Amino acid sequence: MDLISELDALGVNTQEAIRRFSGNTALYQKMLGKVVTAVKDLEVMPCFEKEDYEAAVTNAHTLKGVTGNLSLTPLYDGYTEVVNLLRAGNHDDAKAVLEKILPIQTDILACIEKNM
Repeated sequence: MDLISELDALGVNTQEAIRRFSGNTALYQKMLGKVVTAVKDLEVMPCFEKEDYEAAVTNAHTLKGVTGNLSLTPLYDGYTEVVNLLRAGNHDDAKAVLEKILPIQTDILACIEKNM
């Protein structure tokens, strides 16, 4: 399978993203390569461990935008929920949602890295 097919199998809405990139699959794939660095630079779990919920909101909100623009739907949906819960002061629930999406994030990033 190629990158697009593998991402589709992981729940990514690649066709929506490619339309957003005016049909330019190569540009979409280039931007996917950049998301790996962004996710690693903006890890949210360490913020929870330090109880720095302001940084957690900031990082999760940025990742929500990045993953939304690339139609990494499972991550976008998860980070949206994390941001909403954090803003409502539900830190434990936000952490539980984050713990659920991290394995999916690992799979998506591994897929991207493997195909780059």
